Amino acid sequence: MRILFAASEAVPFCKTGGLADVAGSLPQALAKTGDEVAVVLPLYQTVAERWKEQMEFVCHIDVPLGWRRIYAGLFRMERQGVTWFFVDNEQYFKRDGLYGHYDDGERFGFFSRAVVSLLPSMGALPDVIHCNDWQTALIPIYLKDEYDRWPEIRGIKTVFTVHNIEYQGRYGKETLEDLFGLDPGWMTDGTLDFAGDVNLLKGALMVSDAITAVSPTYAQELRDPYYAHGLEGALNLNAWKLHGVLNGIDMERYNPATDPKLHSHFSVKRMEGKGRCKEELQQRLHLNVEADTPIIAIVSRLVSHKGLDLVCSAFDEIMGLHCQFVVLGSGDASYEEFFESKLGWLPGRMALYRGYNEDLATAIYAGADLLLMPSKSEPCGLAQMIAMRYGTVPIVRETGGLKDTVHPYEAWCGAGNGFTFANYNAGDMVYVIRQAVDLYHNNRDAFKLLQYHGMTEDFSWDKSAGEYNRIYQMIRS
Repeated sequence: MRILFAASEAVPFCKTGGLADVAGSLPQALAKTGDEVAVVLPLYQTVAERWKEQMEFVCHIDVPLGWRRIYAGLFRMERQGVTWFFVDNEQYFKRDGLYGHYDDGERFGFFSRAVVSLLPSMGALPDVIHCNDWQTALIPIYLKDEYDRWPEIRGIKTVFTVHNIEYQGRYGKETLEDLFGLDPGWMTDGTLDFAGDVNLLKGALMVSDAITAVSPTYAQELRDPYYAHGLEGALNLNAWKLHGVLNGIDMERYNPATDPKLHSHFSVKRMEGKGRCKEELQQRLHLNVEADTPIIAIVSRLVSHKGLDLVCSAFDEIMGLHCQFVVLGSGDASYEEFFESKLGWLPGRMALYRGYNEDLATAIYAGADLLLMPSKSEPCGLAQMIAMRYGTVPIVRETGGLKDTVHPYEAWCGAGNGFTFANYNAGDMVYVIRQAVDLYHNNRDAFKLLQYHGMTEDFSWDKSAGEYNRIYQMIRS
């Protein structure tokens, strides 16, 4: 089967979040099953600076977008069994940062139109185009818009994955014709209409042949108004084609036995190196070097849906436990300033890194004892899986992929791989944090068993690739 994966970011080329990990790893896992897999990305400035010399130029065309005709170049390269295509237009993509520009709607409308227009230049037409989040939501729309004029593409099926439904690509109705070049019928029939605005993500939900969410629990949550951000109607109407497929992680990249970024290597059978990683982390972050004091870590964007209001309201109570606390992330100024304000009160017991540093994040995963993720919503989450891979026990709220990957500790039989709480309140969160810290101090053998369970979990992409293959086959039959 020929699969074209369309995304706005992918490792190792460009990354702002979990989508990049998915787009970088899932195509490789699919290629291992024998599928012919390609990925298409925008040729951002940072990608061109590092990778363009390894690419070959394929062609250029003029892409129609509303009343405009816009240059689109196509480059390609082969890497680890996957063909990578890059859509070039310096006006749209030679900029600092991937997102957050005033014309993002136009930029990714162009990208979606260019992907469809460039299909003949990518070789044989794909059997399936797998689109991801609002930046590629117009691809299924443009495909159907071309059916009458281009009958060869009628056999192409589309899968659309929702990574985070909060970001929908919502624009005023005047953009439909002028910006996106679509007929008014796409609004009047309800496909793109959302309270009088154009909603690109809704359109993809309505017309794609299959919809997937990045975990089974998130797929169910999306039918609930609390999680769906206004799109519960579209999701319930299309529930028959909605599937939840849990994301994976690159088990080789996140391997404590071989990771070159670690101070010391370790494995599930030889854990001594984790203690050395902890000591190195404490020294690096100017914490007291105390082998028997558990480190609780947060590695996250500092935004409200990550549950940080719970952490702030209960912070003094948490620090009343015999623990150290590490925060890595950036986001809302109120959260950054809160943690900054606590530093002076807790010398040697708390550390804060504002921003993101991948090497430091890895050092935290390897050196911490507990990872805290009290999210209000979490479509899948990768941090808890990475942490378990490095022997760090997660404490999570039961939502989305956190519920699907972290199984609560059961004292009577030693089962589980972490600690969980269901209700979104600080009291329940503190209760399980205290339970985790108490287990660390008073029953180290049980704590080590939780570490063992987490480190031996199979979070590889192989299982996910099999699920997606089943979905591709189903919509093709």
